[in-house]
Amino acid sequence: MNAATTGLAAGMALGFAGYFGGFWAFLLVLVLGAVGLIVGLAVQGDLDLRSGRQR
Repeated sequence: MNAATTGLAAGMALGFAGYFGGFWAFLLVLVLGAVGLIVGLAVQGDLDLRSGRQR
C-alpha cells in the first residue's frame, strides 16, 4: 500500500470517528493510530526505540 492510499484510509477513519463519535472519538482514533504507526515502524525495523547511549 502506498503513502497516498494509507493517508486516504487514515483520513477516512478519522473523519468517520469525528462524525459519528464526536471530538473525543476523533482524538482516540488519532492517538491509537499514532501508537500503531510507531509500533509498526519499530517491528519493521525502520525505527530504533533504544536510546543512543550505551552503558
